[in-house]
Amino acid sequence: MRVSHRARRNRRIIVSVLAVSAAISAVFGYLAAPPGTPRFVSALVGVANAFTVATPIVLFELYRTHWAFARRMRRWPLLAYLAFKNVYYLACIVGGTVLVRLIFDGVMGRPLEVDRIMVNSFVFGAVMVFVGTFSFEMGRLLGWATLKNLLTGRYIQPRREQKVFLLIDMKDSTGHAERLGPIRFHELLNDFFRDVADAALECDAEIHKYVGDEVILTWSFGPALADGDCLACPFIVRDFIAAHGERYRTRFGVVPEFRATLHCGEIVAGEIGDLRREIAYVGDTLNVAARLLEAAKARGRDILVSADLLNSIALPPELVAEPLPTLDIRGRNAPLEIFALSRRPVQ
Repeated sequence: MRVSHRARRNRRIIVSVLAVSAAISAVFGYLAAPPGTPRFVSALVGVANAFTVATPIVLFELYRTHWAFARRMRRWPLLAYLAFKNVYYLACIVGGTVLVRLIFDGVMGRPLEVDRIMVNSFVFGAVMVFVGTFSFEMGRLLGWATLKNLLTGRYIQPRREQKVFLLIDMKDSTGHAERLGPIRFHELLNDFFRDVADAALECDAEIHKYVGDEVILTWSFGPALADGDCLACPFIVRDFIAAHGERYRTRFGVVPEFRATLHCGEIVAGEIGDLRREIAYVGDTLNVAARLLEAAKARGRDILVSADLLNSIALPPELVAEPLPTLDIRGRNAPLEIFALSRRPVQ
């Protein structure tokens, strides 16, 4: 069975979190070894603590959206949701630490007792969990690539870059919102964006921004042109939506459809804002991609690509590009050549 990029990413995260936690906990255990206990044994206890405490927490953070209870929990008031998470984390810290001490003290023939070492282990575990879960929440809020760029200061000074953009816009979103109501429509959007995110992972795309019922995906110019993944991405989104079609029909009475446009060019990327900072892309490239979305709607086509991008990349063999009448865009010296993308019929 083929393993999805999301599943592989989650496995990498689990392995990385456990490895880092084990290494830090081993150092803590080695330095905090109680008198009479060999330091390597104390370090081993630290590693065991890391695995017993971190495993249920990282699994909860990564897979909670798959569990019906966890999805319902997100509708609780924020304070109630945070209180539940804190109780769960506390149970993991205390339960994991006590379990490891029971095992090791039993092997070494010592009674279990709440001593200074155990209290220090509780405090150390709480600090590790706070740092780890805070990092997860920041990554989810900003996007991992954006968080990394903000922490490293990559865009403190604006810089020119070549980017490929894919804009995906849900069809008939106003009609869906009127029929479903704002809460149910928000749930539909969330499921739709999750399928887009799965396709983005499959195609190594970065999700730049959600704007209403639209999502903007980006690639750096080199990787995007390597194998044509950017051109295949909207069709992979369709595949994910089709695979979940029954779930959409059951929950919302409709399977969402979308329009998509692809364009490439130079942008200026830089940090922007004061009270709230983000990385913004400025330039004509995104404006042209937005004009392509309007053209897709006007011309009754679902997926359009500019000649600027199509001339820079090898068209995947499973796709067909149909030339369309050129598009006049204000500010450009010449009309923009555009193409409609579709899958090649199966012979």
